[in-house]
Amino acid sequence: MSTEAKERKKSPRIVKKFWAEKKNRALTLMTGIFLAAYFIPFEQPRVSAALHEAFLMLGEYARKHVVLCLVPAFFIAGAVMVFLNQQAVIRYLGPDAPKPLAYGVASVSGTILAVCSCTVLPLFKGIYRKGAGIGPAVAFLYSGPAINVLAIVLTAKVLGLQLGVVRAVGAILFSILIGLSMHLIYRGEDASRVTNGAMFSYQGDEEGGRSLAQNGLYMLSMVGILVFINWAPAGGSLAVWDTIYRGKYIITALFAALLLYSLVRWFKRSELNDWVLATRDFAVQILPLLFGGVLVAGFLLGRPGHVAIIPESWISSLVGGNSFGANLSAAVVGALMYFATLTEVPIMQGLLGAGMGKGPALALLLAGPSLSLPNLLVIGGELGAKKTLTYAGLVVTFSTVVGILYGNIFG
Repeated sequence: MSTEAKERKKSPRIVKKFWAEKKNRALTLMTGIFLAAYFIPFEQPRVSAALHEAFLMLGEYARKHVVLCLVPAFFIAGAVMVFLNQQAVIRYLGPDAPKPLAYGVASVSGTILAVCSCTVLPLFKGIYRKGAGIGPAVAFLYSGPAINVLAIVLTAKVLGLQLGVVRAVGAILFSILIGLSMHLIYRGEDASRVTNGAMFSYQGDEEGGRSLAQNGLYMLSMVGILVFINWAPAGGSLAVWDTIYRGKYIITALFAALLLYSLVRWFKRSELNDWVLATRDFAVQILPLLFGGVLVAGFLLGRPGHVAIIPESWISSLVGGNSFGANLSAAVVGALMYFATLTEVPIMQGLLGAGMGKGPALALLLAGPSLSLPNLLVIGGELGAKKTLTYAGLVVTFSTVVGILYGNIFG
């Protein structure tokens, strides 16, 4: 029997196995929903309040983050998948790319975007699927939410210059150290993934007859829209920053005009169709996990200052002082809570006022913005449970250690 005939014979079995696994996942999900509906005492006031809080948090998330943050990020991720040259991604961000170049590009790219832990996800998935090594991809994943210039400035202004500087230095080092650690742990598996071209979901014409400058302007226009439409005020601490904030809609409109011009002049209809389909695929894959994660996070922890299943007083009692347990608790809580961009600063101000130690405060600031329960669910869908737990474990471990050191030196 020829190889081609064997492949044809094997194909129905593969399709059958795929649908069986999909149905098993659906059954598992429905079973979980049934058990929750059966056993959770919804009639209890505390549970009812937490459930109400979960949907309030989801509504707030939808209003503040989906249209202005996630939708542009989905389109950028779709463009990365369809139009970005795969060999260029592998050359600059692949497992065998020069380390200073790969991690420099990854951390700087994430820093420029300065997005929250959920908005960075479609961008991370895009570059990872296009051939970026797990180390540079994870460095990008961490740096986007963690190395936010305005958040660091506000940390220094509200919580003190010392904490702001240490947070900035720690976040930059973490993005590189965590990325390198993931590379070393999964180096063999990562190299085989990139070598196997079948792992990448798009194999079409990536150039489309456009020049590098034209493709660059097209990508820049979308990044500009994402960055400036979400520009937040600095509250008078940075005059230039606030000036940009007052003109952010004009700047965004200019980038939108550049995007429209590039689409009309340089792209074929079939290419735009591929782009829209890739964007749709990212949304379908990510949004259900994000919305589910936000609901669970809201039910367990709630919004700052609101009642959920886990009382804020419990969290405050866990993070007092500078013990190992306090720092570890702060890092774990930070890894599960969802922080909208810049909200971690007033939250930390309240926790410090309630008796939180300086070490745990830093641990939470290093772990919190880059991780959240919704974020971990989506990463798990892309990397698998093992790699996701490794990534979360590295973030929590490094945050705990640095928190202990900071608390002992400056506490």
